[in-house]
Amino acid sequence: MATIQFYANVKPETGNTSTSSNLIDHAAGSGIGFYGNGFNTSVAVGGNQTQTYVTNANGTNQGVRLNNTALASQGSASLNGTCSINGGTAIDLQAMPNMYCPLNLRFTHTSAVKTQNCKLFIFDRVNKNNAASGVTTDLYESRHPSNVEGTTLALTHRPATAGHFWNKFTTSSAGTSIDLTASPGSGGLNTDSADTNDTAKTWTSSAGATHTTTQHDWYVALSSSPDSIGSKTSYGLFFQLEYLE
Repeated sequence: MATIQFYANVKPETGNTSTSSNLIDHAAGSGIGFYGNGFNTSVAVGGNQTQTYVTNANGTNQGVRLNNTALASQGSASLNGTCSINGGTAIDLQAMPNMYCPLNLRFTHTSAVKTQNCKLFIFDRVNKNNAASGVTTDLYESRHPSNVEGTTLALTHRPATAGHFWNKFTTSSAGTSIDLTASPGSGGLNTDSADTNDTAKTWTSSAGATHTTTQHDWYVALSSSPDSIGSKTSYGLFFQLEYLE
């Protein structure tokens, strides 16, 4: 049996695997909400969120507070973007550990499988090919299982088209998606044969896209900016993939 689940990425001081107690039950209307300087506080139009929480579908029930990953600089294919963690000094996205990301996507299967064509959409909670309403979102997939910051500690196994920059979704981004890593492994600990220094980087396998296991984990930084005043509830994240034994 195959399952995709969303986890609040609440990290222990050591280690990198979220536990079942951090499950975001999206089927029951649970999700992640973005706020200003405190729960239920507005974000300025055109600004980025200051705090991030698990909440309900309308953003009115306060759950666990998560790490806040706010865009500091966009970056590009030739220049790494940067991120402010919980209001701190901006760091290079390539240097950002998985543990800083607020969201852990998890795929599980009763058999060991590999995953491919892993795609992430920002949508209106009706159809994945519709853009979210009234909000701009930036996403970045972290591939950095070590809890130590550093650009040299990022894994080499990631999508061919993915640099270390923010991927932007606007109200004009209907039907678009970003690629996430194929077969990242349990805890995101699978890399490819080009990688080195498993002790410092903490990877445990180097099979690349052919890696099979019963669990695969992705870690995503999220930055959200309203285009207009008011709550944004026509706003969600959709994840899809293919799997093969």
